[in-house]
Amino acid sequence: MQKITEDVFHIPLMPRNGINCYIIEGVLIDSGIKNSHHRIIRALKEIPVGSHALTHAHPDHQGCSDVICTEFRIPLYCHEKEVSRAESGLATVDYPSKRNIIARFQQKYWAGKGHPVTRTLRENDVLGNFTVIETPGHSSGHISFFRERDGILIIGDAATNMNLLTTCTGLHLPPGIFTSDGQANIHSLKKLKHLNPRIICFGHGPVLHNRNREFETFVDKCEYYL
Repeated sequence: MQKITEDVFHIPLMPRNGINCYIIEGVLIDSGIKNSHHRIIRALKEIPVGSHALTHAHPDHQGCSDVICTEFRIPLYCHEKEVSRAESGLATVDYPSKRNIIARFQQKYWAGKGHPVTRTLRENDVLGNFTVIETPGHSSGHISFFRERDGILIIGDAATNMNLLTTCTGLHLPPGIFTSDGQANIHSLKKLKHLNPRIICFGHGPVLHNRNREFETFVDKCEYYL
């Protein structure tokens, strides 16, 4: 576990930051795959949390939400369009093809049990000093979290900072086979660009200190796909 900035911690759950979760002001954001719980539990014994929120309910983000919420007796939050997947554990049903071999693998080996959602999150809701930003596209109810005072953005899978095949660092759109609406996702990235984020935390890939506006340059290139 690494401290990124005040009250924000990064928990890498796979080598080379392949899957990540975060603690932001006492809220656990995402929970990796279902065998990630040992690493998360160790982190939460160091940095206690009072709630757990999902950027979205895909298998590599809700995998041990039920275990963590039950173990620590904390509530689960997500966008209303993610509730059915978060509560049922059927985490791949919004994939373009939920029957392809990768989707079936993820559902069987990565997705965790469903867990009741206590609160739904929508645009401009706040968790501490973080504002909820609706960023649909990768999934229908995908959300991001932004703290204006220091420009830190939890982006989920609206973009990745690694090539998921090679694990090389670099900004990419999320893979199409896991993305319900690619054009909506690019529109969400344009929305995030205007926040001028200074530190960006991804579901996949290392944290980006956006000193040279790499993120804005990347989003500008993505607009050509619209």
